[in-house]
Amino acid sequence: MAWLLVVVAGLLETGFAVCLKLSHGFTRLWPTIAFCIFALGSFGLLTLSLKKLDVGPAYAVWTGIGAAGTAIYGMIFLGDLVSTLKIVSISLVIIGVIGLQLSGSSH
Repeated sequence: MAWLLVVVAGLLETGFAVCLKLSHGFTRLWPTIAFCIFALGSFGLLTLSLKKLDVGPAYAVWTGIGAAGTAIYGMIFLGDLVSTLKIVSISLVIIGVIGLQLSGSSH
C-alpha cells in the first residue's frame, strides 16, 4: 500500500509541475490553485508512505515518476521538443524507478 501512495504522489507531482508552468509565475488563478492542491496532495501522500518505506528509494521513485510524467506530458500536450535521446532517457528513468521500487524495503 505504501508504494501505491508513492506512485500516486509521483503522478500528483507531474500535476503540480504542469500547473506551475501553466500558472505563468502564479499570475493565473486556476492553475495556481491546482498547483497548490496537487502539491499538497503529492507531499501529503509521500509523507504517509515514508512511515513504512525507506526514504532513499521512495524519494527517488517519487521524483522519477514526477520527472518522467512531466516530460511526457510536455511532449504530448505542451509542444515540448521530442527527440530520440529524450525518449531513451525518459525510458531509462522509468526503468530506474521500477528497479528502485522493486528493491525498496518496507519497515
